[in-house]
Amino acid sequence: MSTAVWPYLPHDELIKEEQATLARELEWLLNSLQETLASLKSGLEECIALLAPKEPGSTLVISSVRSESVKGFVTRVGTRIVKGDIHIRLPTLPPFRSASSYPLHLSTLPTAPSLVLTQLTSVRNLINQSLDVVDISTWTGDAHDANFIAGQLRLLFDLIQEARQALKGGDEIAGKWWEGSVDENIFDPPLPQTLSFHLSISEASLLLQLRTLQLTNPGTPTSFTSDALSGLSLRQRLGLAARLPEHDESGQVFTFRGQEVRVREKVRVESQDPSLMSVMAKLSALEHAVGVARRSLAIVMGVEEEDG
Repeated sequence: MSTAVWPYLPHDELIKEEQATLARELEWLLNSLQETLASLKSGLEECIALLAPKEPGSTLVISSVRSESVKGFVTRVGTRIVKGDIHIRLPTLPPFRSASSYPLHLSTLPTAPSLVLTQLTSVRNLINQSLDVVDISTWTGDAHDANFIAGQLRLLFDLIQEARQALKGGDEIAGKWWEGSVDENIFDPPLPQTLSFHLSISEASLLLQLRTLQLTNPGTPTSFTSDALSGLSLRQRLGLAARLPEHDESGQVFTFRGQEVRVREKVRVESQDPSLMSVMAKLSALEHAVGVARRSLAIVMGVEEEDG
């Protein structure tokens, strides 16, 4: 079966009509994409609102599952942790005398450093850049230039995708625990040298990883005493304590604060953050919407869409 145009048009005129039709379709699509951009801007602004530093913030429970190893809470306001009270019970982190757990209190001194979640800072910056791209596409650039809009959509897609990946987390994004040690003066009393405190974002949840450490060579001269950095209580040094549980970093050597150390104990605690989960869901939907717009424009323009 074949299809014919009636009334019959010469080949040259048929080609002209096809080109005119594609031009009208492209014009319609570019106009409709302005509505799409307005909707994307609204969604991005909702994400910014969820990440804004609004009091009283989000208070999240930090508690280990089926154990008393870690108990406490933190309060997040925007990209910073402004309050925190965590109690740790680990065999390799002896508490102060007359105490049943080791306390980690976020310092309230005005001179204390801030505990900033760098991933959230990145997410906020990427979303602000996305809003700039939308504004340029709408007001500054030529909204009827298909190549320009295609380039802007590609840039917007990359920015939103990167923001979503920052909330998803992972070692490459959150950084290595032995390279990104927090300032011990964030806490009051200061964080002990035997303890690594690593706070990051994973799957839009707050992820706290605590590690107690010991020197690989306690006889090496150091600014800390060997016993203090060994991470061992008197019972453990005498061989009277129970064997420590195995973990995925057992036997590995890391360079932490200029010293070679091994990880004695490791605890991982996650706390879901409803606001961050909402931001991640919105970013996923926005990424999908931009992807659909890119594919539609590529089809009408008759070009092959780039991977992404």
